[in-house]
Amino acid sequence: MTARLFFVIGPAGSGKSTVSTLIARRIRATYLDKDSVATAFTEALLEAAGSDKNERDNNPYYQSVVMGLEYATLLRLAGDNLRLGNDVVLDAPFVRYFTEEDYLERAAAAHDWPTDVVITVVHVTVDGGLVRDRVDSRGYGRDAWKLAHWDEFWATAQAADCRWRGAHHVLFDNSASGADPAALEAALAAFV
Repeated sequence: MTARLFFVIGPAGSGKSTVSTLIARRIRATYLDKDSVATAFTEALLEAAGSDKNERDNNPYYQSVVMGLEYATLLRLAGDNLRLGNDVVLDAPFVRYFTEEDYLERAAAAHDWPTDVVITVVHVTVDGGLVRDRVDSRGYGRDAWKLAHWDEFWATAQAADCRWRGAHHVLFDNSASGADPAALEAALAAFV
């Protein structure tokens, strides 16, 4: 049986985790959240480098060294599961990589994904005001820069257009008060 890989992408506060867990439950897939996978080592690396453990958006060390390790680890874990025949749902922004059209091809080669894996990218969108409220209410220290520089953060998040080839692309508007399982099911009908 061909394994399926879902990339659930979008800016902080868009509801990626809610959408990801709905998909993972629906298809009984391995669920990999970048924050769960990487936060402990990310914070340790930032502190070891003399940085604030919560500063990511405006931290050159995080941007040039640590972030790449986070994503490589996530993609490697995906490969481990895909080779076992497990469907996988990845929950992470991936925004920095959106413009790299061959990103999925390079990831597949680097992490030895099966050649027949079926990839679906679910881009979660939401109204900017709602995102700000969600980011503010979750109270994460790592969101301080986003909130203090909201216009800059949101302009970058909205300008990003995922150009990855080799995948099905699904746009899911998560502007409701919570992800609607029926609406998500309809959006993904051809892929789950």
